[in-house]
Amino acid sequence: MDMQEKLRALSEQLELRAERGWPPEGLPPPLQPDQEAVIRILELARSALFPAHFRQKRPAGGFAVQYDHNSPLEEIYTVLSDQISLALPHHPDYREAEKPVRQARGREASEALLHRLPEIQSCLSTDLQAAFDGDPAVYDRDEVIFSYPGFYAIMASRIAHELFLLGVPLIPRMMTEYAHRVTGVDIHPGAAIGRYFFIDHGTGVVIGETSVIGARVKIYQGVTLGGLSTRAGRDLRGAKRHPTIEDDVTIYSNASILGGETVIGEGCVIGGSCFITRSIPPHTRVSLRGQELRLRPDTMSEMGGVGL
Repeated sequence: MDMQEKLRALSEQLELRAERGWPPEGLPPPLQPDQEAVIRILELARSALFPAHFRQKRPAGGFAVQYDHNSPLEEIYTVLSDQISLALPHHPDYREAEKPVRQARGREASEALLHRLPEIQSCLSTDLQAAFDGDPAVYDRDEVIFSYPGFYAIMASRIAHELFLLGVPLIPRMMTEYAHRVTGVDIHPGAAIGRYFFIDHGTGVVIGETSVIGARVKIYQGVTLGGLSTRAGRDLRGAKRHPTIEDDVTIYSNASILGGETVIGEGCVIGGSCFITRSIPPHTRVSLRGQELRLRPDTMSEMGGVGL
């Protein structure tokens, strides 16, 4: 057996084992959306929401440019309709649905998302303003649009959230996990996020599925809005497991706020590295107490050693 035959046999073996493990109850493997197509939808949506920044441009002499005015909306509608149709067998109501039924629902959900794009754009304009107002390192808004990982993650989450509300399976999570992979910001598409939301720096931020975030909230890197416990596993599905953050709250780096009954009141400031599992009344400043820095002379440095 030559190498090509060995590789073919190994590939067949892996596919067979994968099919034996999925799905349960002996049903045939469901159809699946295409990862690259889902990413393409996200990028097309970004170009529709920010046409001056992400539409294709052509030099027009000197410093002038001409924009490609061919709208990406038609491609979004076509590709998203197809991908939703492929994802629907992962929804219990469509597991055994015929192809025409799935295709009709795909077109319906795709059209619904397109109609939500103006509202998404409006929300993103407030997020952009929040970043510009809240970060002294920002010199202009284009810098945020092109380069801020938190802003990209928020954009992806706002698009994915609308699909989540439409009951589209799998695709919303694929979108937000792609954004997670490229930005380090993990926002579940189920999270409800208000206007003027700003994630500064972004790396390590986690926002759980049932989180509710009000308006004008600012969070820093490493913040977790998480569940208090997952020991009950799937029995917790559908329950409020993640905190509620009311309007005008600032949460500094590496703070963890856990639990579905935890409410951070309006106007609170949560200090860095705080670990919170109970509600905080409005207009409260929360910080750690008792941590001290210990400083003493480095007596070993002059001798070329390392002081401890």
